[in-house]
Amino acid sequence: MSDTDIIPVIDLGPYLAGAPGAIDRTAEELRFALTEIGFYFIVNHGVPSGRIHEVFRQVARFHAQPLEKRLEIKLDKHNVGYLPMRGDTLRTSTVETVTKANLNEALFVARDLPSDHPDVLADRRFRSANRWPSDLPGFREVIVDYCDTMEQLARKLVRLYARALGLPAEYFDQPFKEPQYKLRMTHYPHQADPPDDEFGIAPHTDTSFLTLLAPNDVPGLSIRTQSGKWIDAPAIPDAFVVNGGQLLQRWTNDTFLATSHRAVNRSGGERYALAFFCDSHIDWPVAAVPTCIGPDKPPKYPTTYYTDYMIGYQQRTYNVFGTENKDAAE
Repeated sequence: MSDTDIIPVIDLGPYLAGAPGAIDRTAEELRFALTEIGFYFIVNHGVPSGRIHEVFRQVARFHAQPLEKRLEIKLDKHNVGYLPMRGDTLRTSTVETVTKANLNEALFVARDLPSDHPDVLADRRFRSANRWPSDLPGFREVIVDYCDTMEQLARKLVRLYARALGLPAEYFDQPFKEPQYKLRMTHYPHQADPPDDEFGIAPHTDTSFLTLLAPNDVPGLSIRTQSGKWIDAPAIPDAFVVNGGQLLQRWTNDTFLATSHRAVNRSGGERYALAFFCDSHIDWPVAAVPTCIGPDKPPKYPTTYYTDYMIGYQQRTYNVFGTENKDAAE
């Protein structure tokens, strides 16, 4: 296989330790990954494996509840809450016509805003209070702690992104001072012999600036290389999988990739996945950075904002809203 058919592994250890020159060496590896493949693994990231395992345990607890309990906190217009099995269909795929709903269920949480936060009181879109299960003691605390940990890691990663784009390391510090994020806690049941057009999650690209997918002992993720070949992501112990999405493309004027990926659980057992989608502050304008535009390279996308972009995406993707129920998604 060529290097562009292998998901690279990036060791964050020297950079996080402040080793001389490590930020630019690591940023160079990151640039290759995001311009040629769109995915990479990170190791020596500083997140304790025990903390990750506890989150997986809590997620299994949630999905083991009776369906009526899970439906008490059904997904709302802010994209927080429980998404039932086959609750979304990825009509936005650019590499395959998707007609079947995804064979998964998921719980979404965002930043844990208090009920008296001004944005919550104003019912501001995507700035709501979370919807937590009522009968799972300890669940909320573990999940909030994990989100805090992922936010801190994302803030360290965006400095590498800045250097990889030829910008000062601090360039993204302000946009990501209070990033907008979602944690998707997904359950994929076993699919023994699925037809070609049925997936745990169908081919798609994420919307995010970056996605952090937690280390997983159960394989199932595949990515589509730039040559059009699908390759399976190996299960590397303690390694996060990181990829960019559609808003990263807008920030970088298509310099960095949003790579299509899919998941099918053929493990023979249950599969759980923890995807942390991270974007800039909700009020920060998303527009191409200076090093990605010029006289011969005009911006490909108009300036946009998280809220506007996600309203359209949610409406096209989640069957609980659907294109036929446009008002519910706006």
